[in-house]
Amino acid sequence: MALDLRKVTHFLAVADERSFTRAAERLFLSQQALSTSIRRLEQELGVTLLERTTRRVDLTAAGEALARDGRGLVAAAATAVRRARQAAGGTRELRVGHSPAVRGEEVSDVTARLVAGDTAPEAAVVITARMLYPADLVDGLRSGDLDLAFARHMEPPAGLAARTIAELPLRVALHRDHALADRPRLAVADLADHPIVVWGEPGRSAYTDFLVGLCRDAGFEPHVERSPMQGTPPITSVTRDDHVAFVTDPTGPARDGRVIVRDLEPEVHVALRVLWNPEHRSPLVAELLDG
Repeated sequence: MALDLRKVTHFLAVADERSFTRAAERLFLSQQALSTSIRRLEQELGVTLLERTTRRVDLTAAGEALARDGRGLVAAAATAVRRARQAAGGTRELRVGHSPAVRGEEVSDVTARLVAGDTAPEAAVVITARMLYPADLVDGLRSGDLDLAFARHMEPPAGLAARTIAELPLRVALHRDHALADRPRLAVADLADHPIVVWGEPGRSAYTDFLVGLCRDAGFEPHVERSPMQGTPPITSVTRDDHVAFVTDPTGPARDGRVIVRDLEPEVHVALRVLWNPEHRSPLVAELLDG
């Protein structure tokens, strides 16, 4: 039987949100239209996919199976359409997401070989990069909206794969009026009495947990503050003269001289990780990872 991928997409939204109200808002549909679509899908399949109560929506065993396999089907269909259009236009596109902890320059350095034409020179390569939170990176890879994602110490959730592609020097960014700004190099232990700004919440961000562990290994419990500049690179969080932040930016002045970046001694390196979906790994991702 033919499976209506539009109805499967509707079902996956409900499976993700566990709520018809939130799923309808996400899909820009009325709740009635969404309920009708799901009910017709259940009738076509001859199974019950959802258990509805007044407070929540749960998946049946059949629903769990369709949610698991349906994501790959929807992603594969979207990828097939995109590749056909690219072939017709003589271009190939790599859609990349990266967490706020990863600088755009790092993404550019890794993907530069593709843009330079080292692979398939007969077709121009276009790279579209977006900064996204880790949860959105995972959603994008699973749905097929992203081909590749860059993050720090993020472990791949079920169904995704990951690899450390580089180890980068970790540095410290300070306000230019900070008490430590005149030192040419800093040890992690030097930061013990200073608030350290992080963008991820401890316990919910693998990278933040890595940074907290780094401080504990240096002998102190860090005073961490979440950055008020959410969704921007860590260096933008240094806004007060007592602020410090861990960054991978080059050593020296930054942000028009308002921020100073110093090396750590001894050196500390952080991982640059790439994540992808093996179910629909694009040829460009294969060339980047295997080349």
